Amino acid sequence: MQAWHVHENGEPGEAMRLDADAARPTPGAGQVLLKVRAANVNFPDALLCRGQYQVRPPLPFTPGLEICGETEDGRRVIATPALPYGGFAEYAVADAAALLPAPEALDDAEAAALHIGYQTGWFALHRRARLEPGETLLVHAAAGGVGSAAVQLGKAAGATVIGVVGGADKAAVARELGCDLVVDRREEDVVAAVKEATGGRGADVIYDPVGGPAYAQSAKAVAFEGRIVVVGFASGSVPSPALNHALIKNYSIMGLHWGLYNTKNPELVLRCHEQLTELAAKGAVRPLVSERVPLSAAATAVQRVADGVTTGRVAVVPEQEGTVPELEAAA
Repeated sequence: MQAWHVHENGEPGEAMRLDADAARPTPGAGQVLLKVRAANVNFPDALLCRGQYQVRPPLPFTPGLEICGETEDGRRVIATPALPYGGFAEYAVADAAALLPAPEALDDAEAAALHIGYQTGWFALHRRARLEPGETLLVHAAAGGVGSAAVQLGKAAGATVIGVVGGADKAAVARELGCDLVVDRREEDVVAAVKEATGGRGADVIYDPVGGPAYAQSAKAVAFEGRIVVVGFASGSVPSPALNHALIKNYSIMGLHWGLYNTKNPELVLRCHEQLTELAAKGAVRPLVSERVPLSAAATAVQRVADGVTTGRVAVVPEQEGTVPELEAAA
């Protein structure tokens, strides 16, 4: 089969090598072999390539953390591949107990993208922050893969959603996603815009997959008894919160590592998937898949996501024929 391998850690565009004659993986105990119908590109795929992710599979490995696949008995499923046999290949393996049925309302690329980003958003907004209808939700990187899911879930929950983006193109995407207000951080003062939009109160819930300067803005823009949910550090900078500031302003700082729920409370993951499937069936959420690329373009796709030049999700479709997208200017 064809599969991308990382033999040495580095930038995805350099570290990922396509093997046209790789051995098909053999499932271990409790695992199943899946034909990859679509694999979604995540920022953690870049971190895996760099050796900076919290999980470090032995070299060589195949990146690709979420897929829509097909079982040997013909079932269409969503899965998190068991590394080192990730999703950027024609076949992957996954734990049988963790397979989820792919929603009928979504195509393969959309189904693959409904998993980690939407599960993360659902757990962050509902399990951790307890978002209520009528509250104001601020989403950093609102046009990205993780942020776009949070925007849709916030709207579905009845919140007023403010999206922060970098650039006019991403602002247009955020508006199409349903943001009530879009703030271009390159052109506007994020904190001032949020304060003005909320009558000086600030945002009740802030969803932050960026860290760095975005977190500093969050601490200034959060409302009394607000909740800042930290879900990642795409900026590459891990902030050090001033806890005295949280005390004085009466707000909460919450972390969300969705992967822990797979071992600590897997029933909640299934319940979340059931709710996401219902929302997809009603049209309340639909993953924004901005690009579908062939397997041969996977390394370029991962590098572009790492560089922050994409919107929504980029999906790798092994059977698709196409051209490699041109690299865009860095955000």
